[in-house]
Amino acid sequence: MNESTSVAGSMPYSNQLRVPNSETRVSVIDSHTGGEPTRVVIGGAPDLGLGSLVERRTIFREKFDAFRSAVVNEPRGSDVLVGALLCEPVDPSCCAGVIFFNNVGYLGMCGHGTIGLGVTLGRMGRISAGRHRLETPVGVIEFEYDGTNGVSLENVPSYRLRQAVTVEVPGFGAVTGDVAWGGNWFFLIKKHPFLLNLRNTEQLTDFAWKVRLELNTHGITGADGAEIDHVELFGPPGDPANHSRNFVLCPGKAFDRSPCGTGTSAKLACLHADGLLKPGEEWRQESILGSVFTGSVRVVNGQVIPRISGTAFITAEATLILDSADPFRTGIHS
Repeated sequence: MNESTSVAGSMPYSNQLRVPNSETRVSVIDSHTGGEPTRVVIGGAPDLGLGSLVERRTIFREKFDAFRSAVVNEPRGSDVLVGALLCEPVDPSCCAGVIFFNNVGYLGMCGHGTIGLGVTLGRMGRISAGRHRLETPVGVIEFEYDGTNGVSLENVPSYRLRQAVTVEVPGFGAVTGDVAWGGNWFFLIKKHPFLLNLRNTEQLTDFAWKVRLELNTHGITGADGAEIDHVELFGPPGDPANHSRNFVLCPGKAFDRSPCGTGTSAKLACLHADGLLKPGEEWRQESILGSVFTGSVRVVNGQVIPRISGTAFITAEATLILDSADPFRTGIHS
């Protein structure tokens, strides 16, 4: 059948696409890491200049936030999708720079997203198997790529800021947790009344969201008044080969399908602070889906450096179309 041939009941078709002038086309590569999706923007992004990643993230937030929403929110995306804007690095030793974002804003660092980005860069031919450096707004991340689907990353220095902080949560009473940094701010809760499985995600989300609201209400923050925008619950693993299972509620009220790289980093920092994890010892963190990140720490000049290993798989190579006539061009958002 050639291009001019029609099928009964259909119009003649052509491989030549019509591209109206009113369209903006955005090239992306999608992947998932332990079930959590990442969308890497590789073309069609706004020009953020050549400043630091912090400066470019500020320009992104202040001038081009509609682009963020268009890429990750419905109807092109979903609340669970994390975006990664691929940038040229300032540091010439880095293979790339990246700004992570989600349905409601911007992330300092994203562990599952870094694993997905590493596999994506490999698919693009930008890197080969070996050790690489990635520039983020919170610092340079080193990672190893195995040439197929595996990435091990060394995260930013992680630490526990406050231990055993208690808040009163309506309907649940006193809830105690630790405030810790793993590239984002977390409230880590070990004691709670829930089983961590997919059947309970609605209840888990309701509980974790109420905890977050109470943290905000009572002025409980990370360093320098930073908002604690992730809440992480822990429980026994489904597989005895693992050490723990978690449920992580992300800033936009979606739960992490992966074990959460920054959340696992915060957990490792707390375990080390409690003397429960020695440098080099392995910790296997299970997600609400049962997917696993393997973690360990090393200590450099008194700082805890987490190492997180996981796998990612490419799910799509696509072109997003932003039509100026589309009333939902910039996504569906509040």
